[in-house]
Amino acid sequence: MMLWIIVILFQLTSLLFFIGLFNTFFVSSNRLDKRMQLYLSSQDENPLDRKRFNLLVQIQMYNQHLRKGLSLGKNNTRLSQRLHQAGVPLKSEEFTLFQLMSTFLLGGLLFIFSGKVFFFIVGGILGYLYPHLWLNQKQRKRIMKFNDGLPDMITIIVGSLRAGFSFPQSLKSVVEESDAPVREEIDMVLREMQYGASIEDALHHLHERMPSGDLDLMIQAILIQRQVGGNLATVLDTIVQTIRDRNAIQRQVMTLTAQGRLSGTVIGLLPIVLGLVLYFINPEYIGTLFKHPVGMGMMGAGIVSGTIGFILIRKLTSIEV
Repeated sequence: MMLWIIVILFQLTSLLFFIGLFNTFFVSSNRLDKRMQLYLSSQDENPLDRKRFNLLVQIQMYNQHLRKGLSLGKNNTRLSQRLHQAGVPLKSEEFTLFQLMSTFLLGGLLFIFSGKVFFFIVGGILGYLYPHLWLNQKQRKRIMKFNDGLPDMITIIVGSLRAGFSFPQSLKSVVEESDAPVREEIDMVLREMQYGASIEDALHHLHERMPSGDLDLMIQAILIQRQVGGNLATVLDTIVQTIRDRNAIQRQVMTLTAQGRLSGTVIGLLPIVLGLVLYFINPEYIGTLFKHPVGMGMMGAGIVSGTIGFILIRKLTSIEV
């Protein structure tokens, strides 16, 4: 009982330490807002002395060095774009630090429970991959939610155009009447246009942030109409009907392939979960697979065949509409 209490306290201490480090070096927007409000306010009851100012400067320098050390170079821009697509309010350096925290915490937790270096490596790999899997899921859900709100967005634009509004005014109507993430992305398009970007560039940036085939169809229709002319409202109305029909077919396909996708997930996870359960119940019974050459060969063959089966099932159940 005492051992479990020590393990829990150790993990909580490590988690609090990483959270404190994370807040100190990265999450500084609240402190910056407070300092700006204090600077802009006329009442300066507590002026910042030189000692505290030097301390803040040193912390900011350490912050910059740490950000530079965690920078991913060329992949930094791609990771920042993925974070924006997922709607996660983190910078790329912050996400990298969170990934390191997850790696050491999960690896240390499995090492404490099992006492084996092998499980520390396994836990570290899982802790390193989990933030990316979580980010991919958030990114996929946000893009899917944007696609679900895209027909309503185009309908609002069509109604505004037929009411006599210009295209930028129609986008303002979308911001006022839509929900996130459509409202957030269209608001960013309007801000880019206010800062001097053309409509074409702003729409291309929107497609880079939201890689959607339906959105690309709408953008291409708008760009062609601006070059050759025509009734944009009629064209967008046809596109809306096409998108709605395609979404209906996509939902039907997802329903018909749900059983196959679930079977692939169960088949892929069952050997891993069963192996972990048997190891914690009787380590000597399953330990032969990790020690004997025949057992190691069977493990390798099982991993390869299970991976191939999982990939084939996912390919068979992934039907593009």
